[in-house]
Order: sequence, then structure tokens, then C-alpha cells
Amino acid sequence: MKHTQYLIAAAAFSGALWLAGCNATPDARIQSNPAAFAQLSPQEQSMVKAGQVGLGFSADAVKLALGNPDRITLKTDATGQVEVWHYIETAYYDGAFLYGGPYWGGWGGWGRHGFWGGGWGGYWGPYPVGPVSTYDHFRVVFRNGRVIEFNQEVGS
Repeated sequence: MKHTQYLIAAAAFSGALWLAGCNATPDARIQSNPAAFAQLSPQEQSMVKAGQVGLGFSADAVKLALGNPDRITLKTDATGQVEVWHYIETAYYDGAFLYGGPYWGGWGGWGRHGFWGGGWGGYWGPYPVGPVSTYDHFRVVFRNGRVIEFNQEVGS
């Protein structure tokens, strides 16, 4: 019985991932909303197909180019209120693994779980380092429903 429940859960999870990936590209988003795409100018259509955003784009055009934002914030200053769409990226350690290392006899040494007593031992196995930070890979700022600012994090 448990085995069947695990299979059903795995199938449901796989299906959810597949559905989430259906609108993962500008072409897929355009196919799912052709009316919004048809309202764009030829230059905007070309940019949307390339996954790019330009000044003056509507919210619908940005969604076609980049998808739904990961989060939205509102910012108010002396000139009024703007809406900021954040497209989040997670930075991971460079893929290396940390090793606790062995220690040999004597007074002991440092392992994965701190200082250990004398003798042979230590922790040999690698353990991965998790996410280091998250940042805005894309940030789109709207005023009155139109893009007034666009920022993209560029790799170093």
C-alpha cells in the first residue's frame, strides 16, 4: 500500500513539474496567450520572442517575455508609487564539497561534528554546501502599468 502511495505521489510531482515547464519559454507563453502577443508592435514582438523587455512594455508583454514574477513589491517615493517585479535567482557554491577530513591518533582532531578524541577516525565523506544567496536576476519597475526601468544581473 505504501509503495503505491509513493508511486502516486511521484507521478503527481512529475506532472506538476511538467505543467510548470509548459510555460517556461517565451514561445510557450506566446502560444498560451496569442491575443496579448497580437496586440504588441512588431518590435515588441521580436523582443518578447527573444525573452527581452523594453521601456514602455505593458505588464502582459513582460509576462510573455519573462513569465510571472517570483514576487512583487510596491515602492512609494515623492513622485508616486511604482510596482517592482522580481525574478529571483539562487546562487550556489561553486559545486565543490567540503571535507571534514581524517585525523590520526594523538590528541584528536577536527571532524564534521567538531573536535574528536584521539584514535583513528574522522569524517571522510563529502557534504555539499547549500545555497549561498538569492538575488534579483531580473527586476522590472512599472509606473502607471508601463515599464520605466529594467535591471538584469549579468554574470561575472
